[in-house]
Amino acid sequence: MTEKIESVAVATYPSHWLHVESLDLEAQGVAHKADGKVVFIEGALPFEWVSANINRHKNNWEQGTLTEIHRESSQRAVPGCPHFGLHKGACGGCKMQHLHPSAQVAVKQRVLEDNLWHLGKVKPDQILRPIEGASWGYRYRARLSVRHVRKKGTVLIGFHERKSRYVADMSVCPVLPAQVSAMLMPLRQLIASMDAVETCPQIELACGDAVMAMVLRHMEPLSRADLARLRAFAADHPPVQWWLQAKGPETICLLDEGGPVLSYALPEFGISMPFKPTDFTQVNPEINRVLVSRALRLLDVQKNERVIDWFCGLGNFTLPIASQAGEVFGIEGSEILVARARENYESNRALAFINKALCTTTFVARNLFEMTPEMLISDGMADKWLVDPPRDGAFAIVQALAELHQQRLGTFELAARAGAKNWMPPKRIVYVSCNPSTLARDADVLVHQAGYRCSAAGMVNMFPHTAHVESMAVFDLEV
Repeated sequence: MTEKIESVAVATYPSHWLHVESLDLEAQGVAHKADGKVVFIEGALPFEWVSANINRHKNNWEQGTLTEIHRESSQRAVPGCPHFGLHKGACGGCKMQHLHPSAQVAVKQRVLEDNLWHLGKVKPDQILRPIEGASWGYRYRARLSVRHVRKKGTVLIGFHERKSRYVADMSVCPVLPAQVSAMLMPLRQLIASMDAVETCPQIELACGDAVMAMVLRHMEPLSRADLARLRAFAADHPPVQWWLQAKGPETICLLDEGGPVLSYALPEFGISMPFKPTDFTQVNPEINRVLVSRALRLLDVQKNERVIDWFCGLGNFTLPIASQAGEVFGIEGSEILVARARENYESNRALAFINKALCTTTFVARNLFEMTPEMLISDGMADKWLVDPPRDGAFAIVQALAELHQQRLGTFELAARAGAKNWMPPKRIVYVSCNPSTLARDADVLVHQAGYRCSAAGMVNMFPHTAHVESMAVFDLEV
């Protein structure tokens, strides 16, 4: 009966109206025309009836921009930022402010589940409750573009405009910490006053627990007057700490030595993590603390266990694991990050009388996109793995693991590898992902080729109001 009523209602709508069925990975509404052609509509939400201006035509699909809402979704929200929208000059930093935050979480959870099933043919035994936090003021890292616009006689600082290389004219940014958002206009005035107004293209922001680091990219040496201006700004806006970058990342240095150290804490584990402003750290520190806590609960590390942390970075997961395990091995592709991880380990060990004691932990730098079964064997057995790769995923690692599994089963045709007979795979893997499609691809290998089952998975809303999907999955070795 319900279906008949719906069909009658649909029939009463004009044929040129579009019914939005879902959102895609770019937060575009997905609809179908009467002839079945897919239409992607920027600004439209699921279950809405809309009109759109179609600006791209392909054989199998079209793309357009919302022009009118005829039947509005109950989940449509009033954007919290005046610079968000479809208007000319709108900021492109967020894509989902028009959707209620709880609905954003539901959409991202669906994206994760759809990717696991459609790309990996994997269905988790359990769906974990989404990890979510504050929707505003969460972004403690940002790369802000700087541009002097002579025609307007002003300096712009912010994210790029929607679908444009131009810098948006932003006076506030509610996803940045309130103190940083309030600083956007004073920063514009600062750069406008500098001799190097034409040659400072970027400010990279990295907020720690006590320091707000700002890395000024400058294409020419700064004058004494400009350095004095930077110092005066920092004095007027504590806790700003200026860093300078003349060329590549290796040239980054503090404007003035001394002062507090840029760092963040993981209080549950008694860990403090110093870092440089261009090192990789999570954008959302509140969510990161919850993420680390859940990962370790799922990993369920015991005092007698050896754990490998793949793509360990600064030690964000490694050091908390070291507070619970018997031995930890951290592997990362960047020599710089490995050196930083060692320093962080030693500094936290030195505070063991205050913090939790850390077990023996070693770090190695290696290209993890060129892993082989022989390298897995040489790294030794581990009871558990924590895998936290970049967007490209961890395909080489899981493929090497699958080859060793197939060899043990006698279904892999290559010659037996030295040490493979006695090598055993980890009994549990916790995989933290920033790309649901590569997670699904790797899950396919783990479940269908490496002898694991996906016992749990859930999304992590690290980036509210964006289409970015972080997630976590648990894989247990089938006995």
